[in-house]
Amino acid sequence: MMELKTLNPVPPPLKPPAPPSLPPGLRLFPTLNSPHKTSHQILVFALTFTAYAAFHASRKPPSIVKSVLGPDPKTLNTTSNSSLEWTGGWAPFDGPDGPHRLGELDLFFLLSYSVGMYFAGHIGDSIDLRLFLTAGMVGSGVFVIVFGLGYFLDVHWLPFFVVVQCFCGLFQSIGWPCVVAVVGNWFGKAKRGFIMGVWNSHTSVGNIIGSLVASSVLGYGWGWSFVLPGLFIVAVAISVYLFLVVRPEVIGFDMPADEVEIVPEGEALVGEDEGEEGRLVASKNEGSVAIGFLEAWKLPGVAQYAFCLFFSKLVAYTFLYWLPFYIRHTAVAGVHLSHEKAGIFSSIFDIGGVIGGILAGVISDKIEARAVTSVAFLLLSIPALILYRLYGSISMFANIALMLISGSLVNGPYALITTAVAADLGTQSVAGGSSRALATVTAIIDGTGSVGAAIGPLLAGYISTRGWNSVFFMLILSISFAGLLLIPVVKREINAKVNEGKWLWFRWGSQ
Repeated sequence: MMELKTLNPVPPPLKPPAPPSLPPGLRLFPTLNSPHKTSHQILVFALTFTAYAAFHASRKPPSIVKSVLGPDPKTLNTTSNSSLEWTGGWAPFDGPDGPHRLGELDLFFLLSYSVGMYFAGHIGDSIDLRLFLTAGMVGSGVFVIVFGLGYFLDVHWLPFFVVVQCFCGLFQSIGWPCVVAVVGNWFGKAKRGFIMGVWNSHTSVGNIIGSLVASSVLGYGWGWSFVLPGLFIVAVAISVYLFLVVRPEVIGFDMPADEVEIVPEGEALVGEDEGEEGRLVASKNEGSVAIGFLEAWKLPGVAQYAFCLFFSKLVAYTFLYWLPFYIRHTAVAGVHLSHEKAGIFSSIFDIGGVIGGILAGVISDKIEARAVTSVAFLLLSIPALILYRLYGSISMFANIALMLISGSLVNGPYALITTAVAADLGTQSVAGGSSRALATVTAIIDGTGSVGAAIGPLLAGYISTRGWNSVFFMLILSISFAGLLLIPVVKREINAKVNEGKWLWFRWGSQ
């Protein structure tokens, strides 16, 4: 008989990615595998919090040692910039162009970080997040230590520092999409602003740890300011590898009840309202299709928040990398602080960031409007920065108070957008509710923000040689752009609340 051939054979179904494996720590110590989901949520919260705090602690040393690596312009013969007397510094960062070189070093780190972020997010949606996060932490720690070795090996070659910072930025970019995706997998939308506001304080806590550690050993040689934070993140990476469970389904728990997932065929499923059957199907859904990079850009609100974060993170990272340098070279009550004290003193800004991140999360949960909360913080941060520049040098008390307020208002919307907003957008129903869009959406938002973070410190390095008033003008202009970009989202939020009857006292535009 003649053999019949199918003209259009049906292709075999794509094999879903392998589910994450059970961490070896839970296999070695089965008593830690609690039957209570809350216990695992606490462990996940603690591990991801510590992991990203370690990332930021290892990111802080460049700002602490900047005043040592760069030249000291405190000895002035005249008020003219052309007659500044530059002394000290570590070649190739000494001399009149030292601040420029330091700003360029920040640029290379943050550009590689932002580029890596786009790739890291999509990769994170496709492989075991625990292994990916561990690799990012170990790689970051190794290259932070290598940068510090430049002191012990007496390296004065600029390309060495540039290459090390580029690799460090690439490994650092792995961290954020991974930790946000893991937290999004374990916690639903209920009180997400508060939970992630508290959780996001890891950024400021890490900055504080990094500032204190790097400043405390600065007197022994600036290399130690890199070696110790590098060892710290490697040690935390071991804990992550041993104990982090990236998804509840890995150990037999349901996904968060108010999240939505999709099966490979694209059929949306909700776990909470469909009883045991819905939960059963959701628990089987480990082969969810990861949303594409371009498709994620098209999700409602992603582009607006991404470009808002571009300007918001520009401001936050300018403070992160240049605040100790600014404090060192700005007299407070007529007194210049030492390198060590300036580094420690700058941590007050990060303490304000902890307060602002939690406050923004609580307020956004209360009024159920993330964009409105973000814009309110951005608008209030403008007068706060003006007051800090004008009156921060009057007394130590005024400097501390205004730095605390500025840190709270600047970091509040930045913290809210990179956590609760990213998690909301990554699990919205338009995306089919796939939590496997979390890392991609998070990477888009924070990756775009990181481009701004790269530009801010670079501009500060150049503009600061012309005067700090120009730097603060740049920061205020950036905050204004950040607020304007969210106006369409604010309008949608307000109109939605009016239509729901929740904000009857407020009406914006036609309904």
